[in-house]
Amino acid sequence: MDDRKVLFEELGTIGLTTDEFENLIKGYQKITIKKGDLLIKSGTVVKGYYFVISGFLRSFIIDFEGNEVTTNFYGKDALILEGHSFFMQIPTKEDIQAVEDCELWVKKLETFNKDFNLYKEYRDWGRSRLASDFFSLKERTLSMITDKASSRYKKLIKNNPEIIKKASLKHIASFLGITDTSLSRIRKEIS
Repeated sequence: MDDRKVLFEELGTIGLTTDEFENLIKGYQKITIKKGDLLIKSGTVVKGYYFVISGFLRSFIIDFEGNEVTTNFYGKDALILEGHSFFMQIPTKEDIQAVEDCELWVKKLETFNKDFNLYKEYRDWGRSRLASDFFSLKERTLSMITDKASSRYKKLIKNNPEIIKKASLKHIASFLGITDTSLSRIRKEIS
């Protein structure tokens, strides 16, 4: 079976006919990137969105002091959408880098717009997915303000064990908004 069908199983449940579903998934193209390569480079305009087939990536920005700050991680089946740049067609401030070799499906903006206008069910699914991602981001933002670093780390272990296995401690600390030293101390306290 075409692995796009497996990856987009949830699209198959949104009310599309088999022909509509087949037409929709034809708009995705497979790409590969190597460990260390950038999928998206800051300063460029994002022209597509991605589903991760295999591999692991992280997004990051450069802060006002020139430090990398990890903003997110993406593993198998994750949707990568740098929405601000993609929808507004303005340069992104984030870089998205492969932590390991990756295979992804990409849908370009032109194809997305065509499909989005053609299929009501796809529009509804897209809106639902964007809302879910927005609420996750809001929850993370509030957690950074209201939760202790140790609580954020424990939550990360529980909800995203893949990050603990695949990301460097430096990137995890940055994502949690703490120093490497603080993360080491928290890890020792937990174990």
